[in-house]
Amino acid sequence: MIEVESVSLTLQKTEILKNVSARFGRGKIHGLIGRNGSGKTMLMKCICGFVKPTSGEITVDGKRIGHDRDFPENVGIIIETPGFIPYYSGLKNLKLLADLRGKISKKDIRGTMERVGLDPDLKRHVQKYSLGMRQRLGLAQAIMEDPELLILDEPMNGLDKDGVKDMRQYLLDLKAHGKTILIASHSAEDIDVLCDTVCEMDKGILSKVR
Repeated sequence: MIEVESVSLTLQKTEILKNVSARFGRGKIHGLIGRNGSGKTMLMKCICGFVKPTSGEITVDGKRIGHDRDFPENVGIIIETPGFIPYYSGLKNLKLLADLRGKISKKDIRGTMERVGLDPDLKRHVQKYSLGMRQRLGLAQAIMEDPELLILDEPMNGLDKDGVKDMRQYLLDLKAHGKTILIASHSAEDIDVLCDTVCEMDKGILSKVR
């Protein structure tokens, strides 16, 4: 699903990614581990087309990012803190995003919110959501159009114990339905429970753990 070939990235004379190559197969959960500043998030941004590598090539589902397409198709993304309009409800935020493409109905959005543990009828503005609720809303946004690929940077951030358990099971269910997931996490338990393959980033260098 994802091929990264000899990708390097230099920003403001700082080498962020150093000749990174990897292949992430379809229908599996792939883990990225590493300390803060190791390059995990920047690699994800390159895969999503948000940042253009200095050199190298990234292919997603057979299309070269930055050549065949500016951004990969059929992908759901959580990178860093999900951004929403603070003075709208969660449902209204998701409906505004869904209306951009017109692929899903309000009923679909409501069902997605319920699946991630949010009440679609809650009138509370997103600015009054807890961090865990924002993460759930971010996941709802990522999955609501049923993408084939999910790229998730610390999706468990801010969730309580039950929320983490629910999220893990949901991601495993998505894999069982053939979805491909690339996940970065600081939690060794998340990685052990979820991931079929694991790669570690350290100072911009990627190495395979399993």
